[in-house]
Amino acid sequence: MRRLLPAAAVVAALALAVSACGGGGGGGGGTAASEPPVSDPAKITGEVTWWDTTRPDSEGPTFQALIKQFETAYPGIKVKYVNVPSDQAQNQFQTAAQAGSGAPDVIRSEVAWTSQFASLGYLQPLDGTRAVDKQEDFLAGPLSSTKFGGKTYAVPQVTDTLALIYNKRLLKEAGHDQAPKTVEELKQTALDVKAKTGAAGLALNVDSYFLLPFMYGEGGDLLDVANKKIVVNSPANVKAIQTVADLIGSGAAPKPATTESYANAMTALKEGKAAMIYNGPWALSEIYQGKEFKDKTNLGIAPVPSGSVKAAAPTGGWNLAIYAGSKNIPAAYEFVRFMTTVEAQAKIAKEISLLPTRTSAYANPDVQGNADVAVFKPIMDTAVPRPWIPEGGQLFQPLLEGYQALVGGKSAPADMLAKVDEQYHGIMKDWS
Repeated sequence: MRRLLPAAAVVAALALAVSACGGGGGGGGGTAASEPPVSDPAKITGEVTWWDTTRPDSEGPTFQALIKQFETAYPGIKVKYVNVPSDQAQNQFQTAAQAGSGAPDVIRSEVAWTSQFASLGYLQPLDGTRAVDKQEDFLAGPLSSTKFGGKTYAVPQVTDTLALIYNKRLLKEAGHDQAPKTVEELKQTALDVKAKTGAAGLALNVDSYFLLPFMYGEGGDLLDVANKKIVVNSPANVKAIQTVADLIGSGAAPKPATTESYANAMTALKEGKAAMIYNGPWALSEIYQGKEFKDKTNLGIAPVPSGSVKAAAPTGGWNLAIYAGSKNIPAAYEFVRFMTTVEAQAKIAKEISLLPTRTSAYANPDVQGNADVAVFKPIMDTAVPRPWIPEGGQLFQPLLEGYQALVGGKSAPADMLAKVDEQYHGIMKDWS
């Protein structure tokens, strides 16, 4: 799941980047070659502290069950499970790693954080270690997010993207048997739902990650990485933001609050007060707890509607990374290896619909038996890779502030993007 950092966290991240050369994190830790061979992994001892970023109510039980399986298989290793909210984990890890104390042995790192942590010297290189098992089995997109400077610093745990998630009953009552395929159809469907059912058509989430499908749909992007060029303030993106503003202005989407809009949108969908939202597979376990979806067949999942150019959503997901200053490196290797096996990924897919990162996992009966995963997999195949650069985790806060200004009536689309462009140039000073 992608949640945004508060502004203070971004300031802290920038400050840490200035002092990047290792801090308390050991400057990158030992190399894989320095690790002695393990004759019997099951005899390894130690305590592994794991910072998990899943929701403790709907996702946490599955991961805690996997921990129990791991401790049975590795009786000499204890796992200390700590659930850290996803919107706080990045800043908390950086603060602890910089201080040289309090960082976990293993962190569940959002894909955009991994290269940043690695650039700061906070992650253990994993090439040639037991943490990485059959690297060729991982999907290319998630695997690419684990690399920095030619080395591997994490192992992909789950992958995701965004889709249009909708209430079939409300759409049918509004006269629509299928999900909208274009943004124009999205607007009309939402207006029909509002007119004929009284429910909101589309509940928007004021999170900049959720703007990306609209931008990609018009052929826009945030960066041109190959040419080191900032392209957020483009005509394509202006058109995309105008589309979002029109959805709100027309009444197709009620004006969202500038804070807590993710929770508000989820609640509206679950209670039948909104017919459609954009969200990812991580949200499904929570959505199914809503009264509208006790009958799971009432939930529809479709690709995000296309703009004038294409239909596309961002690549997301989570990696498992090991802190370079860990005192339990061998035990951490075994934990990461176990938690990214086909069997672990299949259990996660079966129980909470999170998408595997291993190609072979999609042949597992438990994965094939989950209809939600089957729907999301082809959507995932068309997802747009995000820039796996150290600054990647800092791109969303300026966009969030612009989105909030847009919704609050304080900024027009062109002015919003001009301000974001200015902030991006402050982050990436050597980019044009």
